[in-house]
Amino acid sequence: MQSIPVDTSRLGVLRCAVGPEPKIADFETKEVKKDRDGNTIYSVAVTVRQDGRRVSVIEIAVTGEPKGVVEGAEVRVTGLDAFAWAMGDRHGISFRAAAITPVSPAGVPAGASNGKAGGA
Repeated sequence: MQSIPVDTSRLGVLRCAVGPEPKIADFETKEVKKDRDGNTIYSVAVTVRQDGRRVSVIEIAVTGEPKGVVEGAEVRVTGLDAFAWAMGDRHGISFRAAAITPVSPAGVPAGASNGKAGGA
């Protein structure tokens, strides 16, 4: 499967729609998917909104649990690759990233002050 690098700077604002969940390899046994080194693969649903366009949601796989990534938070996606796939009459695009990190610390909205009172 050939990977296609994605320029995330062109995607606009990225927000976590569904927080990190372990990716399931076998739905019958509930076996969790692991990478070659035995690390758990997580899935994060991210909304993508470019200027003047509708919101799209993509699921991104990432090795290891992304810390501080919560629903609604703006996120930064590093090393995003797209993969085209086909199985019989089904086909689609999968996404994988090197890392998904919050733009601001968990629980602190982007642009919030540091808690110090402004002068007046």
